[in-house]
Amino acid sequence: MKIHISVLFILFFLLGKAQTAEQKDNFVKENFTKKEFYIPMRDGVKLFTSVYVPKDISNKNKYPFLMQRTCYSVAPYGENEYKVKIGPNTYLMKDKYIFVYQDVRGRYMSEGTFTNMTPQVERKTKKDVDESTDTYDTIEWLLKNVKDNNGKVGQFGTSYPGFYTAVGTLAQHPALVASSPQAPISDFWNDDFLHNGRFMLGYFRTFPVFGVQKTKPENKAWYMDSFIKQTSEDGLKFYRDLGTLKDAYEKYYKNNFFMTEIMNHTNYDEFWQKRNLLPHLKNINHAVMTVGGWFDAEDLSGPLNIYKTIEKTSPKAKNTIVMGPFSHGGWSQEQGKHFHSETYFGDSIATHYQKNVETKFFNHYLKGNTKEDAGLPEALMYDTGAKEWKEFASYPPKNAQKVNFYLADKTLKKTSGQGYSEYYSDPNNPVLSSDHLKDFNGFTPKNYMSEDQRFAVGRPDVLTFTTDVLTEDITFAGEIMAKLNIASSSTDADFAVKLIDVYPEDFKPTEKKEGVIYGNYHQMVRSEIMPARFRNTREKGEALIANHKTAVNFRLQDVVHTFKKGHKIQIQISSTWFPLFAINPQKFTDNPNFATKEDYTKAFIKVYDDSSIEAEVLK
Repeated sequence: MKIHISVLFILFFLLGKAQTAEQKDNFVKENFTKKEFYIPMRDGVKLFTSVYVPKDISNKNKYPFLMQRTCYSVAPYGENEYKVKIGPNTYLMKDKYIFVYQDVRGRYMSEGTFTNMTPQVERKTKKDVDESTDTYDTIEWLLKNVKDNNGKVGQFGTSYPGFYTAVGTLAQHPALVASSPQAPISDFWNDDFLHNGRFMLGYFRTFPVFGVQKTKPENKAWYMDSFIKQTSEDGLKFYRDLGTLKDAYEKYYKNNFFMTEIMNHTNYDEFWQKRNLLPHLKNINHAVMTVGGWFDAEDLSGPLNIYKTIEKTSPKAKNTIVMGPFSHGGWSQEQGKHFHSETYFGDSIATHYQKNVETKFFNHYLKGNTKEDAGLPEALMYDTGAKEWKEFASYPPKNAQKVNFYLADKTLKKTSGQGYSEYYSDPNNPVLSSDHLKDFNGFTPKNYMSEDQRFAVGRPDVLTFTTDVLTEDITFAGEIMAKLNIASSSTDADFAVKLIDVYPEDFKPTEKKEGVIYGNYHQMVRSEIMPARFRNTREKGEALIANHKTAVNFRLQDVVHTFKKGHKIQIQISSTWFPLFAINPQKFTDNPNFATKEDYTKAFIKVYDDSSIEAEVLK
């Protein structure tokens, strides 16, 4: 259901690209024949499918299938209307495959009813269906009805199509030999709309895409009239004017079925449990290459958790992970000088991935010897501090050791203290998540993942802990845990923790953006939020005992980042992070999604000196 599509992806997947000189390229039309089919599923529902068949296919020149299943439309529709580009990249397009695109259930021209992140079902009858059975039935039909295929099928997809690819690994069809889920959702409780159950308010504009059912076959987006129109360049004004989450819901989305589901299911109940793919990822026996971006604001945890789960549960899978310095799906678009936000990471990084990794993966398993390994590294991870690719034989690396950095006396140190630091949190005056006001008008947030954090330093509601200047490089590689010991004068609180790389005051980058002051730049490396109500179990919220020391432990998600000699490592902690995340009223209620302004409670919050950040550090 991915709401994780940035403006770039919404244009690409939903509305179609604008006319450009690039679209004058007739390669697809000259080299492929397009066919359209309604493929029947086992319960009788028919799914609309576009198939691009190479014109030189024959009994002596057979091709494999490379398939994408999507909720974002297989447009253009009509057998005489062709996509300008097909496949994951231009190299694979020119190598030629039988490219398949399918509208999933309930979307665009397909029959059925759409469900966000369709739950897996126990198959007792032929009418028990989910996305993995639809994948199986589609593969079976294609093998029988498209002539001169070589009997092999691969699948790919980014964002929501990444989820359909990930769940498609469970189809267990013998012809499925290669899958590449890219920026996939894995657990809806901690991808896209929610982080540890806290609602991501920055996605508010996306809900028409996922919460409005169509009533007939549609060849264009039927929900466009539901989008909220921009009224000001100052995107923050829109969020300040929203009021509470309850106010926003009642004003804009009372009839949006997905928003209603989120509002009503505040705990990790059966609704969310069914939308966790990870427990189902077992006994996968083909090649899987999971791809993600270290600065993916929508689906960072998905690729990491899918790779780790398959690694544990499916020893027969040829399992690979690739993590680059990309935002959501950024590996599909070459930008030359590769920046994320204001930070430069190198040249032609997307091209390197497409040409040397993605193309190699599919060509090997679909056109080569499936039984042999493709020769790709187990884990190809971009070090976002050293600005280089690194290969690991296992991930997290086996030579990484857990190191605790204690939050004491406004410093990060190797030993804990006996006191505490304290800050004042007011839900009516929240800490901002960015100081780029125009960015708040975006479809989904993106730049904040590596944004300069100096704007938050010195606020009375932000604690800052910083090391001395590093005398040698230190590389974090793997998981990070925040292990906080806190006490609040109120009965509920969120904890937003940021890991930051502080540049030297005389830092001069090799490539820069105009107007940016890079000396003393506070680059965000990783961040996450945790509602204290779920500190013991996410199935049921629990109030804090006022002024009582309490442990709140949670994962910040992974990094591979070298903090260079001369830099400093910093941690920032706050209890609001607006408008990226909905505000916690700081007064415990059974369902904080429906909190009113009267529930907003100011609080003094202590973080004790025995709190720490636990990182896996390469030795």
